[in-house]
Amino acid sequence: MNIKKTELEDIFNNFHKKKILVIGDLMLDHYIFGTVDRISPEAPVPVVNVRNEEFRLGGAANVANNIKSLGAEPIPIGIIGNNQIGEKIAQLFENMHISTKGLFRIDNRPTTQKIRLIAHQQQVARVDFEEIEDISDKLADEIIAFIKENIDTIDGIIVQDYNKGLLTENLITQLIDISNDNTKLIAVDPKAKNFFSYKDVTVFKPNNSEFRHNMNITSDNKDAFISAGRDLMKRINCQYLVITQGQDGLTVFKRDDTYFCIPTFAQQVYDVSGAGDTIISTLTLSLLANCSIRKSAIIANHAAGVACGKLGVQPVYQEEIVNSFRIRKNLY
Repeated sequence: MNIKKTELEDIFNNFHKKKILVIGDLMLDHYIFGTVDRISPEAPVPVVNVRNEEFRLGGAANVANNIKSLGAEPIPIGIIGNNQIGEKIAQLFENMHISTKGLFRIDNRPTTQKIRLIAHQQQVARVDFEEIEDISDKLADEIIAFIKENIDTIDGIIVQDYNKGLLTENLITQLIDISNDNTKLIAVDPKAKNFFSYKDVTVFKPNNSEFRHNMNITSDNKDAFISAGRDLMKRINCQYLVITQGQDGLTVFKRDDTYFCIPTFAQQVYDVSGAGDTIISTLTLSLLANCSIRKSAIIANHAAGVACGKLGVQPVYQEEIVNSFRIRKNLY
């Protein structure tokens, strides 16, 4: 399906009018770049000579960053530790003029942080700091109260669940009820825990491994894949099921039992980190801009292709998506 350039421009212009509540696990991605020219005498590991370092928004914070870079307004909601790393996330949001009023600080809990050592464009090691214990019912109630206060001002909700303890089953149920009671689009990017708790949402977007694991698919048979997709649609009653499949693109299921596949648009894959964040962001905004699910999925898949061509977690911009269409002659 070709999308006219003027049509794509109109879609992107509509992004600017949208305000998206992004709730999920906020992370700080810390990149340490260097070179390797020797092995440590202490152990058989490379010695990285550090040249520079960068701090980037990860997890649900990367979704908010993508919403912002695509021209819309995000309101991120999540937890951070009452510590230096948590304040770094808040500072990065403030630097990009992203609201911090939905950040809930917790004493004696680490802010989720991923430290990646990169040498010669390759990841050498990763160090994670995190706490995955569920938040308290009291904090969940405070978050729900914040959502209720802001529900009339937003156009849609994105739930980015990395199973780091924010999205408890009770919070998920209340969040979906609030969304549906106020007729707001709600799109979910799940992980293994609480996979089947996201009932009655607009978009449910697992990746291929999450889908296969939770639906107990043990073969590569296409019929088994399609049958499981239809079963999942009925089980959680979502409007659209979007399964991302890496180099195989994505498959979209609809309530009428039909489905379609879209191939990958990545030209060169440097890093798949954050591609799922980019897809859920772009897909949600496109649907809110009155695109069909097919056109929305095509635009989102182009955005993911752009994201995979970047080293590390980085947002995608409208002009990069336009260029991806132009390169692949899907735009005229």
